Amino acid sequence: MGLEVNQIMKLRQLHKKDTPLILEWMKDSEINHFFRFDPNVITIESIAEFIEKAMNSQTDRHYAIVDDNDTYLGTISLKNIDYLSNNAEYAISLRKSVIGTGVAFFATKELLKIAFYKLKLHKVYLNVLSDNIRAIIFYEKMGFVFEGEFVDHLFIRDQYRSLKWYAIVRQLNAK
Repeated sequence: MGLEVNQIMKLRQLHKKDTPLILEWMKDSEINHFFRFDPNVITIESIAEFIEKAMNSQTDRHYAIVDDNDTYLGTISLKNIDYLSNNAEYAISLRKSVIGTGVAFFATKELLKIAFYKLKLHKVYLNVLSDNIRAIIFYEKMGFVFEGEFVDHLFIRDQYRSLKWYAIVRQLNAK
């Protein structure tokens, strides 16, 4: 499935019908190499449970990125929303077929609008494995600023991995 640049995209609530396509990227070794979870324990049932919990969460907002045919392209999230400190953690994952098509750019811009103008957050932050160079380049292009690195912070698949932390702060005069 190739995505045309002029194709209409939107963010919507995750639906149970998205489950098989979420499972697709979660089981893809090229995609999940940069994630902390063990792909071997992910099942269609665990994804359905995640979607069910996401519908009622006050601190996590997970959105499906979809095309104009309502085909699921990926998930983008604001997690650990802290309404006292007005910040949240950003996360995104896409199906392999849409990587490099502009989907992440569109979805991130839309999510930051929700974060800063609807939820009135002050800061959106993320962490990324230090060797995920493609993601780091994207985050910096989107305006996220490097804040620091936690060296050998996680033990994933029998090795220690470092995390880089990035953030973007709402610009009060920006639209």
